[in-house]
Amino acid sequence: MRNLFSEQSEQNVTINQLKEMPLPGKVLMVTPDHFDILYEINPHMAGNIGTVDKERAQKQWEQLAEGFTAAGLEVTTLQGTEGFPDMVFCANQSLPCYDGESCKVIMGKMHAEQRRGEVAQIEGWWNSQDCEVLHLSDAVVTFEGMGDAIWHPGRRLLWGAYGYRTSREAYAEISGLLDVPVALLELTDPRFYHLDTCFCTLNEKSVMIYPGAFSERSLELIDSLFEQVIRLNEHEAADLFAGNATCPDGKHVLIQQGCDVVNEQLRDAGFEVMELDTSEFLKSGGSVFCMKLLYW
Repeated sequence: MRNLFSEQSEQNVTINQLKEMPLPGKVLMVTPDHFDILYEINPHMAGNIGTVDKERAQKQWEQLAEGFTAAGLEVTTLQGTEGFPDMVFCANQSLPCYDGESCKVIMGKMHAEQRRGEVAQIEGWWNSQDCEVLHLSDAVVTFEGMGDAIWHPGRRLLWGAYGYRTSREAYAEISGLLDVPVALLELTDPRFYHLDTCFCTLNEKSVMIYPGAFSERSLELIDSLFEQVIRLNEHEAADLFAGNATCPDGKHVLIQQGCDVVNEQLRDAGFEVMELDTSEFLKSGGSVFCMKLLYW
């Protein structure tokens, strides 16, 4: 059954009515062996071709992996593949789901030609896991996994964005395949080309967003389903990618260092902030959330 809504007036569920879904306890990371900036497919890459300090990027990646371990997650690593410099951003190629008994994963369809081959690499890893692999039909042009589709913490509700990388039509199929409602969000600023660049769920009741990235009706929908909405300023959102933070356990927020304004708000709200340096990856338009895939 398909259940989609894009504005508050269409909303037919409350959070308490939704089925529960356990938080994932595992994280996949792809090694940055071949990470580089060789082309421009988002505004952040402009002027950064060939500027990656690979030794520094490796150290930053290792520190992020240590951060996930410190937050209580089981970290699995997959070797990066030559020819796919963006594969390190492994949130984008798939969307896993867990119903409490079994795992399913929907494979993505990347918007940029340069990244399409990454999907087969990640699918090969999924085939080694105890998880049913699903594919969208040919009618769906693009879908960029957890870059644009983010689970509501602890509930079977998917927040799905469209506008730049993912076809809106993808979510009707996803809703049917996974039997979950999908709250549709419209992205309106090309700097925030994925949902995970401007929308960070913190726990069942709280979310951190950059409001300038969304249409007005999408902001109203977010406000209607979260009790606490922490709003980022433009500098920390656009320059430091604060919205690309992640809070995997409802307590620890792993975030790019230097986001002082929102970090104070997070601490005041009871969260434990873990600052990390992802500056080499920011050059490519990615940070903490992009560089991992949470799964069960």
